[in-house]
Amino acid sequence: MSDSAIAYFTEDDSVAAVTGRVGSDTDPRLAKVMNALVSHLHAFIKDVELTQAEWAQAIAFLTKTGQMCDGNRQEFILLSDVLGVSMLVDAINNRRPDGATENTVLGPFHVDGVPEMQMGTNISKDGVGESCLFEGRVTDLHGAPLAGARIDVWSDNAEGFYDVQQPDVQPQPNNRGIFVTGEDGRYWFAGIKPVSYPIPDDGPVGQMLGHLGRHPYRPAHMHFIVSAPGHETVIAHTFVKGDDYLRSDAVFGVKKTLIADYEATPDAATAWRSTFDFKMVPEAAT
Repeated sequence: MSDSAIAYFTEDDSVAAVTGRVGSDTDPRLAKVMNALVSHLHAFIKDVELTQAEWAQAIAFLTKTGQMCDGNRQEFILLSDVLGVSMLVDAINNRRPDGATENTVLGPFHVDGVPEMQMGTNISKDGVGESCLFEGRVTDLHGAPLAGARIDVWSDNAEGFYDVQQPDVQPQPNNRGIFVTGEDGRYWFAGIKPVSYPIPDDGPVGQMLGHLGRHPYRPAHMHFIVSAPGHETVIAHTFVKGDDYLRSDAVFGVKKTLIADYEATPDAATAWRSTFDFKMVPEAAT
């Protein structure tokens, strides 16, 4: 690109000055994303007339956010979550027809390598909490059962912590399991009724929530990843109906269709029962 083709930077022409430097051989998708990013970012700065002190504070905030990240914690994902960005990206990439089970965010505490268990197994290894039977069916959109569906589940403990947050306190893996459906598409397993809990709020993201007058809590939920041959994988939570934080989830993960009934039972072995069916979309339909 010749010097004459490069715009000099001015307040009015700031976007053109920056996007004009993008080379002609740049990957088209990268060029589209970066040009849009620059355009929206510059428009935001002009709209609020960002001060130099505020700019410096933003740089410090992002620096601290990066410094909080390690192998067990991703503060940038947390930032994305509380700004609704994670859920928006998920919604755009998981559009499904009416009647299909909706997606929500994966969350930071999924663990690979959990062994497959016999249907009906109790995933609570410490036995602490209100026992609960989780059951339902995995079907296609027409209600036909799906055999061989893999159900990966996990939840917090009775104190609101996942096992990876307390490796020296909870048995590993605790409140996690993998089950595979039979010909009837049914699943059932025992665990505990999940409880609401705060996201990690001891870092810059938590401080930001405090300044905005927002709480850090997530409503109680059981995590599911449901996959079946020939069908789109579903990543979902089943939220406890009546939870205080359903309408103010810190990461905006609640969808009405994912709110599940948790019914008290007379069974001493499982004090609660939650039934939820998963309706899967064929891969070719998305």
